[in-house]
Amino acid sequence: MIEFSQVTRSFQVGDQTVSALRHIDLSIAAGDYVSLMGPSGSGKSTLLNLIGLLDRPSSGTYKLDGDDVTTLNDEQQARVRSQKIGFVFQSFHLVPRLSAAMNIELPLILAGIPPQERKQRVASLLENYGLNDRADHRPDQLSGGQRQRVAIARATSMNPAVLLADEPTGNLDQATGREVIKLLEQLTEQNVTLIMVTHDPAIGGRARRQLHMVDGQIISQTDSAVRDRK
Repeated sequence: MIEFSQVTRSFQVGDQTVSALRHIDLSIAAGDYVSLMGPSGSGKSTLLNLIGLLDRPSSGTYKLDGDDVTTLNDEQQARVRSQKIGFVFQSFHLVPRLSAAMNIELPLILAGIPPQERKQRVASLLENYGLNDRADHRPDQLSGGQRQRVAIARATSMNPAVLLADEPTGNLDQATGREVIKLLEQLTEQNVTLIMVTHDPAIGGRARRQLHMVDGQIISQTDSAVRDRK
C-alpha cells in the first residue's frame, strides 16, 4: 500500500543543508500496524509527514496504492489526503470554539459530504467513542482523554485507509493513554493501516512492526507476532 523508494528530505538552514531523511526504502501493507521509534531528531515525524502528504520528499518516490503521489500537485495531494489519510496528534489540534460534534463533522463539511450523511456519521462516531454526553462540549470543557477520543473520531470520519498518530499519548496520563492506544488498535481490526510515532518502548512494542530510526535512517526493524494487548 505504502512504498518509499530512496526517499530523502533535506532542509536548508542558513548556509547548511540538513538531511532529515536519508535514502529511505519502506514498504507497508494494507492493515499493517507499525511504530516509528528513535531519539528526538531521528526523522520520525518527518517520515510521518511525508507519508501523510503534509510534506514532499527532496528526492525519491512515494507510491500510495500503486500511484506515485510525489508527482501530484498540491490540490491533488490534498484530495488524496482527505480521502485516504487520517491524523491524530499529541496536542489534539481541535478547533477551540467548536463543539465535539462540530469538530468531528469538520472534515465531512470540507469534503462536501451531504448534511444528512454528515449527521449520521457524526452520531455514529459519538456513539462509538462514548462521547454522546459530550457532543455539545467545547475542547476546554473536555478531559485530555475525551479530547483525544474526539480527535480520533474526527480522524476516522472519512473512513481513511491509513491513520497516522504522532505521539498520541504524549499529553495523557498512563491509564488514559492505554485506553487511547486500544481504540487505535481496534481500527487495525477493520484493515486500517496504523502508523504511530512514539518515544515509549512499551507502546511502540505493541505494534506488529517496529521501525527504529537514527539520524534520518531506518537502522533496524523488529517484527512481532500479534500479541495479547491488554
